[in-house]
Amino acid sequence: MTTTTPLVNPRDIALAHYAGRAVLETVLARHGITFQQSVTLRLAAVADGPVGRDQLVDGVTGALKIDAAEVHGVVDELIATQLLTPDGASDVRITNAGRELYATTSDETAPLTARIYDGIPAEELAVTGRVLRLITERAGAELTALRR
Repeated sequence: MTTTTPLVNPRDIALAHYAGRAVLETVLARHGITFQQSVTLRLAAVADGPVGRDQLVDGVTGALKIDAAEVHGVVDELIATQLLTPDGASDVRITNAGRELYATTSDETAPLTARIYDGIPAEELAVTGRVLRLITERAGAELTALRR
């Protein structure tokens, strides 16, 4: 008797995404920050200095597939809470408080992520990564076509 591993399907991918996102959002909620704010803050944190607001918005819309107006609102929220600050006419930069919050939430989620991935062979993670990047690329192309 042989057993076969079922093929992955969109539901499996979605459930994994939402399970991981729920873990992250639970950590973020303890610090009064939303998922969208966290993604935006991360892009500002990893930038080498100030980042163009439009560039930041483009990065978040590309990552989350949400409307640019919504992301501009998120940037405004982060400025209002002094996690980002305007820098010149069209740039923003992360503040010390924003950098500290980003580091804190990253530090808190790291051991959770490690436990989630623990015991999964590196080869399987490598294949999964390649497959998910391909699915993301193809879904992005379909989304672009649908929005035309």
